[in-house]
Amino acid sequence: MRRLAIFLALAGMLVARRARAQIDPWEFEVYPVQTLGKGVLEIESLNSVVADGHSEGGEGTSAGTFKSQGMWRTSLELTYGLTDKIEAAAYLNLAKPDGAFLQYAGSKFRLRGMFFDPGEYFIDLGWYVEMEVHKTPQFDDAKLELEVRPIIEKDIGRVQLIAEPIFEKPLVGEDTSGGFEFGYIAAAYYSLWREFSPGVEFYGGIGLMSDVDPVHAQQQYVFPVVRGYLPYGLEYNFGVGIGLTRGSDQVITKLNIEFERFIGTLF
Repeated sequence: MRRLAIFLALAGMLVARRARAQIDPWEFEVYPVQTLGKGVLEIESLNSVVADGHSEGGEGTSAGTFKSQGMWRTSLELTYGLTDKIEAAAYLNLAKPDGAFLQYAGSKFRLRGMFFDPGEYFIDLGWYVEMEVHKTPQFDDAKLELEVRPIIEKDIGRVQLIAEPIFEKPLVGEDTSGGFEFGYIAAAYYSLWREFSPGVEFYGGIGLMSDVDPVHAQQQYVFPVVRGYLPYGLEYNFGVGIGLTRGSDQVITKLNIEFERFIGTLF
């Protein structure tokens, strides 16, 4: 009986770990197809706080040994327009677990582009490729991961619709022998005013494509958000996320602030 209990506990941890991989709590952000123009530099601060989470590590948005409850995360993003259709970005991920100090959690490097100019066809299409480096075991069980996703966008009057299926695979660390895991990001925004526009964002993951996790073990979130432009070239996006399953943290708040400036060609 004791061996059975241990086996079931380990199996449950494995199931939850697979579902967590598709949720990046350092980046609650939906990317449009439109990229930065050539020579444009963007600096962004992506912030989130788990207001109602889990009390043990390896649950909710915590993929490492720290618990998600009370976790504050921030990612500092630097993006540069290589061409009018391709941009490159680097991220520095930091975290402050509840009762601990602010510390390094990982880094990310990505390329994002669009296949053609927005509005040229019925649906706008883009692409996204990212390499993620994690500090293990505190914040993840995989040291290196690959993420690819298409970006699908449709604008209808004042309404902007975006969908981003996510395909992710650990390259170094645990569970590297499995296939790709599947997650998603989606959003609907309504352009009300330049300074204030409402929207709703969705984030989720189902685990391995070949072995979908039970619904209760998955992470699914819905974020009502407001976004807009501030003086001095600043943009903001604020939202409160609600977890829809037992495997999700129940309440997460997020605030993204970005600053964009043309600096010219670097090379």
